[in-house]
Amino acid sequence: MVTLALVAGCATEQEKKDKQPAGLRVHIENKALTTGSALPITLLRSAPVELSITPEPILTEAHILSATLMDSPGGFVVHVKFDETGAWTLEQYSASNPGRHFALFGQWGDKLKETRWLAAPLIDHRIANGVLIFTPDASREETEQLVKGLNNSAKKYAKEKMQ
Repeated sequence: MVTLALVAGCATEQEKKDKQPAGLRVHIENKALTTGSALPITLLRSAPVELSITPEPILTEAHILSATLMDSPGGFVVHVKFDETGAWTLEQYSASNPGRHFALFGQWGDKLKETRWLAAPLIDHRIANGVLIFTPDASREETEQLVKGLNNSAKKYAKEKMQ
C-alpha cells in the first residue's frame, strides 16, 4: 500500500513539473552611451562577457508558437518559432541591427526560480522565417525544462488569444 502511494506521489510531482511554464525575453544590444537607455548585463558563466542591452524586451514568451531542443554538432540548440507578430518583430530588428546581438533571458523551473542570461547570438542576417536558433548557456536538463515550459506557455497564450 505504501509503495502505491509513493508511485502516485512521484507521478503527481512529474505531472506538475511537466506543466510548469517558462519565460524567454529577447532584448537587443544597445551601443548607445546615453544614461538610462542601456542596461549592462553579463552573459556566459564559463567565460563571462559584458553587453549593454535595451532595458525592455522586443519579444517575450507571449510571441512563441513552439520551442524545440535539437541536437547539433558538438551539443544542442534551441529552435524557437514565433507567431506572426513575433516573426515580423524579429525580421525588423534583425534587418536593422546587423553586427549587434540579441540577448536572451530565460526563466524556468518551479515558480520560475531558475533565471539566467542564456545567449547572445550575433545578428548577421535578416531573419525572415520567424525562427530564432541559439545555443544556451545551460545544461541539457535545464534546456529540456526550458523548452517544455516555453511550449506550455505558448499553449496558454494561444488559448488566451482565441478567447
